[in-house]
Amino acid sequence: MIFEAIAELIAERNDCPVSDITPESTFADFGIDSLDTVEMLMNLEDKVGIEIELDEKVETVGELVEFIERKMKEQQ
Repeated sequence: MIFEAIAELIAERNDCPVSDITPESTFADFGIDSLDTVEMLMNLEDKVGIEIELDEKVETVGELVEFIERKMKEQQ
């Protein structure tokens, strides 16, 4: 669910197919910098209904998915 939501946001932002995005994809692959990541996280918060404070460096889509899933467990 989280991966799909992130992939959809990246695909919308970059006007590319969701199928182009894998857990191994880096944000740099899509020209996404740290400011873009923050904006994407705000959109993701709205989609998944939790607050996400990025307090560690993530470079791939998979790392971001793992980070968010960990935060979701902590909030339960």
